[in-house]
Amino acid sequence: MLHGRVSSSTTHKSYRPLKPAANWFLQQKWDQSNYEIHRDKVREAKPVVDTKGIETPAHIRHNLKKVQLQKERMSIIERDNHRLASNLSAITRSKGLVDNRNHCPQLSVNTHKKKEELLELTAENHRINQRILTQKSDYRRELWEADFEKVQQYRDKLAHYPRGETNKQV
Repeated sequence: MLHGRVSSSTTHKSYRPLKPAANWFLQQKWDQSNYEIHRDKVREAKPVVDTKGIETPAHIRHNLKKVQLQKERMSIIERDNHRLASNLSAITRSKGLVDNRNHCPQLSVNTHKKKEELLELTAENHRINQRILTQKSDYRRELWEADFEKVQQYRDKLAHYPRGETNKQV
């Protein structure tokens, strides 16, 4: 029994009021009704401190740049859809004939300059190739072949079986 509060299952005989009372039964009813009124007030109480925060400014709440970009995208999509629709209507009006000719030749502004650079590059490559072919080698192949023969002779002398003998055994 805390502070004179009892559950509804107990009788008025076990109730001890906080203040002196002539009738414990009536005092219990009054205390219970006061307690319920108090709980209702606590349940319905509004906060005294405003915890909502400041209101977000309109220029932050509504992202105008995003709206503008969406409108631009939609206008591009609408333009492309209109162009596609006009192309489809032209195709249906032409009764299925194919127009695949390109009457505009592809011309580059730098075509002449590119050709000159290509000719200059091929001429330079040809000159480099000629210099490489006419250059004498710094390596002497004859010395390498002689050294190789010496190494093979040493190997044959050191080997248990002479070269060529293994093939004869088969």
